[in-house]
Amino acid sequence: MTGKVLITGAAGFIGFHLSRRMLADGWQVTGFDGMTDYYDPALKRARLEILQAQPEFAFEQGMLEDPDRLTALVAARHPDVIVHLAAQAGVRASIDAPRSYVQSNLIGTHEVLEAARAHPPKHLLMASTSSAYGANTRMPYAETDRATHPMSFYAATKIATEAMAHSYAHLFGLPVTMFRFFTVYGPWGRPDMALFKFTKAILNGDPIDVYNHGDMQRDFTYVDDLIEGITRLITAVPGTTPAGPMDSLSPVAPFRVVNIGNGAPEQLTGFIKAIEAATGRTARQTLLPMQPGDVPATWADASLIDALVGPLPRTHLHDGVARFVDWYRGWNGR
Repeated sequence: MTGKVLITGAAGFIGFHLSRRMLADGWQVTGFDGMTDYYDPALKRARLEILQAQPEFAFEQGMLEDPDRLTALVAARHPDVIVHLAAQAGVRASIDAPRSYVQSNLIGTHEVLEAARAHPPKHLLMASTSSAYGANTRMPYAETDRATHPMSFYAATKIATEAMAHSYAHLFGLPVTMFRFFTVYGPWGRPDMALFKFTKAILNGDPIDVYNHGDMQRDFTYVDDLIEGITRLITAVPGTTPAGPMDSLSPVAPFRVVNIGNGAPEQLTGFIKAIEAATGRTARQTLLPMQPGDVPATWADASLIDALVGPLPRTHLHDGVARFVDWYRGWNGR
C-alpha cells in the first residue's frame, strides 16, 4: 500500500525514521512538528533537512494544541493514513513540568482526533507507551492486561489518549490502532535517553548515573524493527474479527492496542556492557536508588503483533548499540 500519509512529530526520533522509510516505500509524506526545545533543536533540524531533500516530503511547523490548525492541514492534504507520534515525552520530566504534558499529549491529541473526525483517514495510528502498564507486575506485558495504575504523569496522559481515541473510534467509526512502544533506541535518538547520555559520558570519561543500583530490565527495541512494525500495521485496520484470544480489539469499536517491542528484556548492566564494547571504554558508574515514576522492568508480549503482521526483525542489542555509537561519533564530530 502507498498513498498520502500525515505524520505528526516528523522531526522527532521515531517520526524521522518513519518518514524516511515511508518515503522510500513510495508514500507522499506530510510532516508536522512543533520543533520545540525540549532537547537540542539542532538535532531536529538536521533530521528535517534530510527529509526535506526528498521531493515527496512536505513540512508544516506548528503546535498540535493550536485550535483547528491540524484540521485545516488534514482538509488541505487529504491523507489516506495519519500516524500521530508527536508528544511531550519523558517520564522524569513529567514530574517537574506536568502542564506541558497536558497541552501536548491531551489537548494536542484531541486536535488530532478532531481533524480525523472531520476528514476521516482509512486508518489512524497513534503512539502510546509501555509505561501504560504501570504497577502491573505480570510479565510479559500483554495488551489485554489492565493499564489502570500509572506510575508517572507521562504514563497517565498516554493512557488518557488511549481512552480518548477509543471514544472517537466508537462514536464516529474511526479505525484506530494504538502502539505501545518499549524503550526504543538507535541512531538519531533523543539526547535525554539513556543510550545517548551514557555514550556521551563514557566517551568523555564522565560517570554515568545507574538507577536502582543497576537492577533493572528493559525490552530494548531497535528503531528499524519498530518502524517495520508500524509500516506493517498500517494495513492491519481494526475490524470486527479478533485475531485470537490475545487480541485487544474493542467489542464496540474499530480499535485495538498493540505492543511493539523486542519481546526479550535485557539487564541494564548488559546494556552498559554493550556500550562499553562499542566505545572501547569502561563506564564509571554512580549507583543510585530507583527514581520516582520509574519501573524495575518492562517486557513486551509480542504474540498479538506476530498474529496480525508476522514476526518482526529483532536486532541484537550489541548490534543496535554499535550502530548508535557509530552514528553518535559522526554527529558529535560534525
